[in-house]
Amino acid sequence: MLTTTLSSRDFNQHASEAKKRAGKGPVLITDRGRPAHVLLTFADYQRLLGKQRKIADLLAMPGIEALEFDLPPRHDLPRHVDLS
Repeated sequence: MLTTTLSSRDFNQHASEAKKRAGKGPVLITDRGRPAHVLLTFADYQRLLGKQRKIADLLAMPGIEALEFDLPPRHDLPRHVDLS
């Protein structure tokens, strides 16, 4: 994976080129010579996050209604309390 370094000024003047380079690897953007930002493709960003998905997305998957899901019985549920 190729890492490209651009100054903020170069990034501002050549944003489309920076996006092309991000397809080959992260683009490190410096501000006054110090690393300030990183430009990634969305796919690389998702990979970095570990492909975390929301439960709502998982429940909306096609064919989910055919999934069998058995939960073991719970014995630590709260019990009725008589406060009279």
